[in-house]
Amino acid sequence: MMAVETQAQYTTSYMMNEEHQYMTPEDEWDRDLLLDPAWEKQQRKTFTAWCNSHLRKAGTQIENIEDDFRNGLKLMLLLEVISGERLPKPDKGKMRFHKIANVNKALDFICSKGVKLVSIGAEEIVDGNTKMTLGMIWTIILRFAIQDISVEETSAKEGLLLWCQRKTAPYRNVNVQNFHISWKDGLALCALIHRHRPDLIDYSKLKKDDPIGNLNTAFEVAEKYLDIPKMLDAEDIVNTPKPDEKAIMTYVSCFYHAFAGAEQAETAANRICKVLAVNQENEKLMEEYEKLASELLEWIRKTIPWLENRTAEHHMRAMQQKLEDFRDYRRVHKPPRVQEKCQLEINFNTLQTKLRLSNRPAFMPSEGKMVSDIANAWKGLEQVEKGYEEWLLTEIRRLERLDHLAEKFKQKCSLHQSWTSGKEELLSMKDYESASLMEIRALMRKHEAFESDLAAHQDRVEQIAAIAQELNELDYHDASSVNTRCQGICDQWDNLGTLTQKRRDSLERVEKLWETIDQLYLEFAKRAAPFNNWMDGAMEDLQDMFIVHSTEEIHSLITAHDQFKATLPEADKERMATMGIQSEIVKIAQTYGIKLSGVNPYTNLSPQDITNKWETVKHLVPLRDQMLQEEVARQQANERLRRQFAAQANIIGPWIQTKMEEIGHVSVDIAGSLEEQMNSLKQYEQNIINYKCNIDKLEGDHQLSQESLIFDNKHTNYTMESVTVSLACSVHIMDHYKRNGMMDPDDFRACLISMGYDLGEVEFARIMTLVDSNNTGVVTFQAFIDFMTRETAETDTADQVMASFKILASDKSYITVDELRRELPPEQAEYCISRMTRYIGADGPAGALDYISFSSALYGESDL
Repeated sequence: MMAVETQAQYTTSYMMNEEHQYMTPEDEWDRDLLLDPAWEKQQRKTFTAWCNSHLRKAGTQIENIEDDFRNGLKLMLLLEVISGERLPKPDKGKMRFHKIANVNKALDFICSKGVKLVSIGAEEIVDGNTKMTLGMIWTIILRFAIQDISVEETSAKEGLLLWCQRKTAPYRNVNVQNFHISWKDGLALCALIHRHRPDLIDYSKLKKDDPIGNLNTAFEVAEKYLDIPKMLDAEDIVNTPKPDEKAIMTYVSCFYHAFAGAEQAETAANRICKVLAVNQENEKLMEEYEKLASELLEWIRKTIPWLENRTAEHHMRAMQQKLEDFRDYRRVHKPPRVQEKCQLEINFNTLQTKLRLSNRPAFMPSEGKMVSDIANAWKGLEQVEKGYEEWLLTEIRRLERLDHLAEKFKQKCSLHQSWTSGKEELLSMKDYESASLMEIRALMRKHEAFESDLAAHQDRVEQIAAIAQELNELDYHDASSVNTRCQGICDQWDNLGTLTQKRRDSLERVEKLWETIDQLYLEFAKRAAPFNNWMDGAMEDLQDMFIVHSTEEIHSLITAHDQFKATLPEADKERMATMGIQSEIVKIAQTYGIKLSGVNPYTNLSPQDITNKWETVKHLVPLRDQMLQEEVARQQANERLRRQFAAQANIIGPWIQTKMEEIGHVSVDIAGSLEEQMNSLKQYEQNIINYKCNIDKLEGDHQLSQESLIFDNKHTNYTMESVTVSLACSVHIMDHYKRNGMMDPDDFRACLISMGYDLGEVEFARIMTLVDSNNTGVVTFQAFIDFMTRETAETDTADQVMASFKILASDKSYITVDELRRELPPEQAEYCISRMTRYIGADGPAGALDYISFSSALYGESDL
């Protein structure tokens, strides 16, 4: 075993490893802690059982751990058994110094294994010091039973804990985290046994609430079947809040060593099976290689003579059959052999790799079946195959050449003659003599395209001649007919060239003659179009239905019409110039005998169209003059109606407004009881009734204005509608309060609107809180009078402002910045935000503002 330097200190603990600690700080031996009877009892029993599990191999055991090791003899024997080494010969005397000498030999042996013992001497062991004796035995257990445990790069206690965690991980109710309370219910020990020997324990029947039964089951099975003596008492473990960790570690380490041996045997068996399996697989690969190599070489031997046969055939069909047979060989017969060859090489390389990795001698195939032998045979096959393919293709090309040339000659001749059919008649036509310029140009473009097509077909004619020459050189049997047909095509080609040049000359001559006329057509179109547009616009303006509402507007239209008439002489000059161009076109056509189609290709306008529109313009001008003068007379009559209506409205409107204000001030101006105020309202009502004749006369003037389509009046701000609404509202207020002395919210809103109030929902709600503070749903006459009194005085109180803010804040005692910006105009909202203090109540959110103190401050009052 590997020696690890360890120092065991017993000032506050028995032992601590300086380089590799066997125990974490809570595992250190504390002298006072060992006075715990429960822990000492567990360690005494466990360590005694552990020592006996080794001493019985030497045919002895101990009964009392602190007494039976005092003479050092059984201590030395224990070390020899667990180490497998011989210690120095013990002293046989029974004197104290003999005992000390024997114990010192045991302690020296322990130190030789890398463990340095500090503060512990042979005298304490000889004297039977229980704590020192237990500490020494624990040091031996650590060194020889736990230190060498290694699991996944962890060792000693950590390695043992990790081994337990790995083995018990799949089991329910098991969670090994330490060597004390994790083992109290016995399930962890049962899981370790079941993991390695499932035949010994039925884990599914174990219960977590039966720890003593679980522990005893594990102890009994381990002792009976695993040769692990019972080192612990179930009752001691269960009844101890925290079982002794060293006792548990010692007992669990026995399971590790017991099962580690079984695992090593299993590993050895698996290794042997693996080696045998590899060997069998290698032999199978060798046999497969020999078989594949023999079959492949035999196929190559039979195929090469077939590919070396070069007997030529006399007919194309026979040669094509040979080619088809060769292609069938390439597609069907050869690919499987290629795969066999690749698989053979793969198997050979795989086999050699496996033999090398398993330290076996390299595989040597039979004579002539080496990979190189097969590669050489395959290379010879491919060389013969390549030569056979080249021979086949050469023979087929030789037989195909003549047939191909003859067929190609026929096809090209047929295509050429099909193209030239009718071309000579087309080139001889004189269709250009009666065509227009656009048609001439189209014919020229068409002729240019034909010339390009003719040039493109030059290559085909040359190809026909070249094929005919090659057929002659190859001594084609029907060369005479080929030559005759080729000569006819060449003669026809020369004639097409001559006719093409003649037609081009004729088209160019006629085109130049038409270009002069076309230029004149274009000039006419350029001048006629804008002049025509001007006449269209003029006719549209002259026939436009105008709508005016004042004498100023009609005079403006008359001025614009006079300006238009001033442009007519210059327009007539433009008309004469445009018509002169048309005259020049007619003159040229008559001089050169050209037949004109009568249609200008650049415009749809004809000279007759220009003449007709000009006559229409001249006819419309006096009609426009007459319409304008009639409208002047109508607008003057409308102006008289406006002034007549305004004179009356400017008297009646203020009168009604005055009566409305007097009704609003009734509670201020009229003293007395409510009955006296009602009588006063009746007097106002009679005054309005007496004044109604003036309003009826105004209505008559309004009706005349409506019939004359007069909808605006700059001489007054009053309209018939505003006068009627104000009068109706006054009568409505008086009538409503005379009947029941109160008004519902809708009627109250209508009255306010008729009095000029601009009411939104928020503003109306504020006013309703003032006139209907008890939320009765009606507005009393007295409340209406009070409201009008306050409104007339144009004063607000702090309470009124506060109530308005409360409405905006939805009855909260604070208001937010978002609410101010949503309900107030931007300027007023920012004013309030900048001057309101922060709300300090607990019910308000962060940033809430105090509108109550702000309202009081506006009127110089103290905060509420």
